[in-house]
Amino acid sequence: MSIIRTENLERYYQQGSEKIHALRDVTIQIKKGDFAVLAGPSGSGKTTLLNMIGALDKPTSGKVWLDGKEITSLSRREQSRLRRDRIGFVFQFYNLIPVLTAYENTEFVMLLQGIPFGERRRKAMDLLRKVGLENLEKRKPHELSGGQQQRVAIARALASDPAIILADEPTANLDSHTEAGLLDLMEDLNRDMGTTFLFSSHDPDVIKRARRLIRLHDGEVVSDEKISTEFSVRSPESRVQSPE
Repeated sequence: MSIIRTENLERYYQQGSEKIHALRDVTIQIKKGDFAVLAGPSGSGKTTLLNMIGALDKPTSGKVWLDGKEITSLSRREQSRLRRDRIGFVFQFYNLIPVLTAYENTEFVMLLQGIPFGERRRKAMDLLRKVGLENLEKRKPHELSGGQQQRVAIARALASDPAIILADEPTANLDSHTEAGLLDLMEDLNRDMGTTFLFSSHDPDVIKRARRLIRLHDGEVVSDEKISTEFSVRSPESRVQSPE
């Protein structure tokens, strides 16, 4: 079953009389349960493609479907609702609300959805436990390490039970030890909860975890391959419950 399908996506920017292509005729499918990586050098179109899939930007031409629903023709309000309810985002710079605690950041989407307090609290605390932060729920972002902030971002992304989580260079600002623990966590969520992940990255440590690898160059898909159905082999010590 395809969670995401794109058809002939084009995105270009006009620079004087010249068209600068960010995406060229991109047609891909992301299936339920994928742990997929968009790989390529800077400027290859990875983030632009994530923005199209996440309804953060509209293509010049072409279409995107989410769960069988075409989303590129939706109004801004409809796309905003779609992002709130069906897509989880994990960004390079965390994008947490600085005045809110880890718990409050996690529950924020559910608050916008109008979910009752008791249900919000149970779910937010369960998600923080799943990401290894059950004792840090009262801390604000400035009181957390980079790895801990990114774990809050993952908990927040999961709060709406999204069809897919889009992660744009999610480990770029982390040291290798923290990065490994965060990738372990996302693999565990993918395996145990069936969460579908689509990353953008040029980091070899992220790319080697991919079980589906889509390579881009100059806005075009140059390869799309299934790497493995197996999860990476890790020693118990590699699982980091709450990175410093």
